[in-house]
Amino acid sequence: MATKESIDQLFEKFENFIKNKTVIGEPFQIGDITLIPTLSISFGLGSGSEEKTSSKKSFGDGAGMGGRVMPIAMIVIKNGEISVLPINRNTGLDKLIDMVPDLMDKIKEISPESFKKEKEE
Repeated sequence: MATKESIDQLFEKFENFIKNKTVIGEPFQIGDITLIPTLSISFGLGSGSEEKTSSKKSFGDGAGMGGRVMPIAMIVIKNGEISVLPINRNTGLDKLIDMVPDLMDKIKEISPESFKKEKEE
């Protein structure tokens, strides 16, 4: 396969992968609060080939792509008000948990066994 064809295939797959849902996530409900995750997406693409012109013909071709998806903020809709909470180590998650006090209760309802084991330890 020629290098151009390899790159064309990678870009075709890349275009099919990137959609709005990968930047703005699916909304979900916790009680009367709607949460919408937002993500930062980074991608890199590379390709190379070599063709030797000696008595033995050989050809090498390769291409690759890598990416990173990271949560950056949460859009919060509560009582008709919309706010954006950045997600970083110091503030975003703490604020989100403060806005959703029943979050831990809902998690406990989903998996009571995991919380019982933690208490026993």
